[in-house]
Amino acid sequence: MTHPFGLSPTVPIVQLGHPVLRAPAPAWRGDIAAEDLSGLISIMRDTMLAAPGVGLAAPQIGLPLRLAVLQDLWPVDPASAEQREREPLEFFAAIDPSYEALGHRTASHYEGCLSFRGYTAVVERPADILAGWSSPDGERHERELHGWQARIFQHETDHLNGILYIDKALTRSLCTDEHHAALYAGAPLDEVRSVLGF
Repeated sequence: MTHPFGLSPTVPIVQLGHPVLRAPAPAWRGDIAAEDLSGLISIMRDTMLAAPGVGLAAPQIGLPLRLAVLQDLWPVDPASAEQREREPLEFFAAIDPSYEALGHRTASHYEGCLSFRGYTAVVERPADILAGWSSPDGERHERELHGWQARIFQHETDHLNGILYIDKALTRSLCTDEHHAALYAGAPLDEVRSVLGF
């Protein structure tokens, strides 16, 4: 099966240290043919789901493009979903996304990244945002996002500006995925703060 850019149905995700993750993607010029863009979005979605993840930005597969895909339909236990304000997020592709905080409410939660495998750390982010992006057909969208949906959108948009979650993390909260799952995943964040001192 042939895909644009010589990519396969799923592609490797580049890891922290690769320069493409640290360079802001250039302004979107719309110079990718519609058929190629559609194929690339399909590859990115398949790669994101296979990882598995809830978002993937083009720089994470080595392409300096202002493009991200997002989807969060994974099953989550109700208590965890309530704590994180995690609602299902249907798939969409966002070209040239941007966001601004709505109000002053923030939320702190553990966050991970497909380009920094094996670790997770607490990041404080605006809990409510106004998100803006263009769809592949060129139509501009604006939508209020809250809770976990807002977090996903901010995380992926940051990737397009050369920013990874670790840049915004409370570094004393950093731990391996294994330690997080075994020790902290179900604990109230205040208890984790006390143990790790952040």
